[in-house]
Formats: sequence, C-alpha cells, structure tokens
Amino acid sequence: MSDISRIYYNKLVRDNIPDKITSKGEQCEVRQINDVQEFQQELFKKIREEATALSMARTKKDFLGEYSDLMAVFEAIIEQLEITPEEILAAREENNLKKGGYKHQHFLIWSEDTDYQSNETPQGISN
Repeated sequence: MSDISRIYYNKLVRDNIPDKITSKGEQCEVRQINDVQEFQQELFKKIREEATALSMARTKKDFLGEYSDLMAVFEAIIEQLEITPEEILAAREENNLKKGGYKHQHFLIWSEDTDYQSNETPQGISN
C-alpha cells in the first residue's frame, strides 16, 4: 500500500473501528495508548470532536447518534477519573442551583456584569 491511498487521522477511535476497517479488506495502523495522561488528553480532544458533530445534528436520529457518541466519551473519562455517580449528581445539582436550567430560554444580549464568565469569546468591542 502506498502513502497516497492512506488517510491519516491521528486520533483516538472506538474499540471496534480497526475491526470494521479490516473486515472491509482495508488496512490500518493503530497503537495502544498506555500513558494515562495521553489517554485523558485524547479523550478531552474527542469531546470537542463529538460535541461539534452533535451541534450539527438536524434530525432526532442524528442527534441520538451523536449524543450517544459524546456520552461514550464522557463515560470513558468518568471511568478514567474514578468519578462516582454520586459525585456527578452532586455536581449537577450544585451547578443547576448556581446557574439554573434553560426553562426560560434566556438569550443574553449584553451585560455590565464584568464578573460573569462565559466559555465563549465575547462578541463586539467593549467601551
């Protein structure tokens, strides 16, 4: 096989992916990640990949598929970090008490609250 027919991914993949590739008569190269920190880093990269795919879902079927992919990554991280179901529930309850949910469908246009922190880059030019 020449390099011309190879597609380089260099990313963490699910357990069955190499078998799916070889069952089609195709070849692939994989390596096992043995370093805990590298594995965690690759899982966190995978969150971005799967969340991006989820954000582009436009049907219920696509949403469920992408949601399942993202949840598989979360489950792997939870197992890796030895987080208990009780810790998750407590964190979710604390977060919901602090920030609330999305029932009121608020869309923040602007704020003078300089202490408010968002995961997004603020838009526009501040005075």
